[in-house]
Amino acid sequence: MSLNKHPNADNTYETERLILRPMSGEDRDFIFELYNRPKFVQYIGNRNVNSIEDAENYILNRFAPQIERLGFGNYLLITKDTNEKIGAVGIFEREGLDIVDIGYSLLEEFEGKGYAYEAAQKVKSIGMDEFGLPKISAIISKENLSSQKLIEKLGLKFKKYVTLPGETEELNYYETE
Repeated sequence: MSLNKHPNADNTYETERLILRPMSGEDRDFIFELYNRPKFVQYIGNRNVNSIEDAENYILNRFAPQIERLGFGNYLLITKDTNEKIGAVGIFEREGLDIVDIGYSLLEEFEGKGYAYEAAQKVKSIGMDEFGLPKISAIISKENLSSQKLIEKLGLKFKKYVTLPGETEELNYYETE
């Protein structure tokens, strides 16, 4: 716990059907499962989370520092009715992008129910309304058509193709107007 921790770093948010709370080390089992799902690896990439320990380190080294510094980051999605962990949504600083980008991933069995849109809409509002971010971006695999539709529904527009540092895949880049 750093003394300079952002006052909003521990904030939990709600939507109609979901609770969004900051990802923590106790979510390691869930992150291990999510990050090793075939669709996650296909569309988002292999993050080399090969053990529960890797998952915990990923949370503590990648997610925790950003949220402690900026007050926003990666949130676990929990259903209000069944209290299940179903996915993650967040706003991320990424090397190679000037504007923070929104990202989300759900376990396949919870896709197609509007959860990702509900969560992404909330996080976009947190970023822009609470934190005053002037713009939010999104990067999406060219094959991931359902994610492209969701981002356009959120009001982001396709601008160009980008390749992130150290990566080879060219991605679709979107930005709020």
